[in-house]
Parts: sequence; structure tokens; C-alpha cells
Amino acid sequence: MAFTTNKAIASFGGKLFKLSHQSTTTGTPMAVNLYLPPAALSSTNPCKVPLLIYLSGLTCTPENCSEKGFFQHRASQLGLAILYPDTSPRHPIPLPGETDAWDFGAGAGFYVDATQPPWNDEGGYRMESYITRELPQALFSDAEYGRYLQGAERVSITGHSMGGHGALTLYLKNPGMYQSVSAFAPIANPSRCPWGEKAFSGYFGTEDREGWKRHDATELVRGWKGGDLKALVDVGTGDDFYKQGQLLPENLEEAAREAGVKGLTVRYQEGYDHSYYFMASFADEHVEHAAKHLGLL
Repeated sequence: MAFTTNKAIASFGGKLFKLSHQSTTTGTPMAVNLYLPPAALSSTNPCKVPLLIYLSGLTCTPENCSEKGFFQHRASQLGLAILYPDTSPRHPIPLPGETDAWDFGAGAGFYVDATQPPWNDEGGYRMESYITRELPQALFSDAEYGRYLQGAERVSITGHSMGGHGALTLYLKNPGMYQSVSAFAPIANPSRCPWGEKAFSGYFGTEDREGWKRHDATELVRGWKGGDLKALVDVGTGDDFYKQGQLLPENLEEAAREAGVKGLTVRYQEGYDHSYYFMASFADEHVEHAAKHLGLL
């Protein structure tokens, strides 16, 4: 499956490639941005580099963080590639109700495989399968871009808000797939917050609320058997969504303590909000967290 290169933009000595491809998982074209650091693109001594996958939050596209998150700054210095996928399928003709709300449907795939129609029809909202299987397989096997990357065993994952939920849950569901995880202001207990209840009701239905726990980091961490969690979470104390009970990081901390799970660091950053100002302030540290577990530090 070939990627179409729509644009290449110089960034911190490397290049950000704006790509697109036809997804068999979602049945739609999908946009994705890929940052390659100077080490990978060197004309004299190029080397293959590990990969950090960044999952975006509600309403976002691959553009938001690649333009405003400043991940490329430290990644360029350490020799780390960054992949920025989209947050949902983008149907040429929207599904019924797909664009009615900013927190459900288009731009709000929650990194799950929907089981309820119309979200599960003909591929549809299958972002979990897309992120964990189709996209990395397509990238690592791609003749143009795969040659710059070390491979599937050299990957970490991070994300913001809904993407923080995605990063944590995909890490916890797939021990060994990612070398570390980090999250900015994650929706840490979605089965108990308004955003998660709305999304899970739509994508999974309301009859099996117990099944929602399979997509909830706070519930998943209780059964973690993968050793040191290698997880870093930052939350701003000035975040209105945190104050409204949408994020619930304390529940994640409590569940990890009760289960005896080690390796979770949750930091409450005084006065910071939910925005990219917050993310950009700590982006270097999250890149360094991934780089440490990928052997770059």
C-alpha cells in the first residue's frame, strides 16, 4: 500500500512529510504526517531511527500537533521519527450524525473498533485496528519511508486528551508492542466521564457497559502483567476539563496502586490548561521519555 506524498516541509533540520493513503480498515482515504529527523536523512551517514506515534485529541487532524506541539524540536536532536495519524475516518459523504457534534463521530474516533451501526459498517470506525495494525504495517513495509525506520519492535506511543486515552489503552492492551507510553491530559477513565460515556454509548451501545472496561485505561491497568509500566502522564491543574471531571487521572493512579503496578508517573503541572501551550511546554520531556526506552538516551 503506497503513500502519496502531498508535501515535504523542512523542520528542525529534518522533514515533515504530509502523506495520505487509502485505508482498507476504515474504507476511506486517511491523512497522516511523518517527521523524519536529520539522522535519518543525512546524505553522508544516514541511519535508521525508532518511531514515536502521537495520537491527537478531539477535533484534531495530523496538522495540529505537528504545527503546534513542538515534538520535532527534541526528536530532531535525539534521532527519533514521529508519526501523526488522524483521529477518525473522513467519509466523503458523512454518515448520519457523523458531523453533528465535535465530541463524537468525525474527529472523535476514540481509537476503538466500533461494534454498533452505522459506525462499524464497511470498515468504518475501526481506529484501534488502523493504529495498531494497518498503519504501522503499511509504513514499515513502504518502499519510500520504511527504509528510514528501525521497525515494529522500536516504537513508543504518546497522545493528548482523547489521544492520551488511546495511547494508554493501546499500550495496556498490547504488552510489548510499544516500548513506553506517555500522555498529556488523558481521558483516563472514559467509562466514568461524560465524553467517554457518550462515545462508548454510540460506538458500543449501552447494553454491555461492562464491556466498556476493555477500552478504559483505569480498568485495564488493574490486569496489567507487563512489568514496569514505563508510563508518564502530565495534567494541568488549570485545565477546565480536568476540573469538570472529564479526565480523572486520580482514578488511574488509584487503580495502579491497588493492583500493585509500578512505573506510572503522574505529574500535576500547576496552572497549565488543556491547550498546545501546555503540551509544547513539556513536549521535550515526553520525547525524552520515549527516547530513553527506545535506547537513544
